[in-house]
Amino acid sequence: MIEHHKSRRLALQGLCSLDVQGPVGMEGALDFIHDGKDRPETAAEAEEIIRSTFARLSEIDELLAGQSRHWDVARMGLVDRNILRIAVWELLTDHAPKKVIITEAMRLAAEFAAVESSGFINGVLDATANRISRDAGDKQQQMNIE
Repeated sequence: MIEHHKSRRLALQGLCSLDVQGPVGMEGALDFIHDGKDRPETAAEAEEIIRSTFARLSEIDELLAGQSRHWDVARMGLVDRNILRIAVWELLTDHAPKKVIITEAMRLAAEFAAVESSGFINGVLDATANRISRDAGDKQQQMNIE
């Protein structure tokens, strides 16, 4: 049984590590998640989140930058930035329902981020989720026209 919240927690830790070390830290980040006491399928899901999020980092950061007025992604707190990245990856891939993704991001923020981060993360995620939905609707409409 996959423990999805634990997977997200492990992925957050791995992405924070990669954020500091860069791509050279990938092996260490993945070793960390597989060396724990978590179930293999939970660690495998965390690895998928890390690899997939990292592979789409520029796309995700571009979306975040467009929705977080007056906040450059590089200026966001390390933990806030990576909670947002995981959540945006999940929104882009329909990894879970929107409500679950935002709730899980808020749960991670409560565990790892500063107290004032919750409102910021919630606002940015809500705006980003709406943007992704609009973009998907625009694509669908364009396909129907063609």
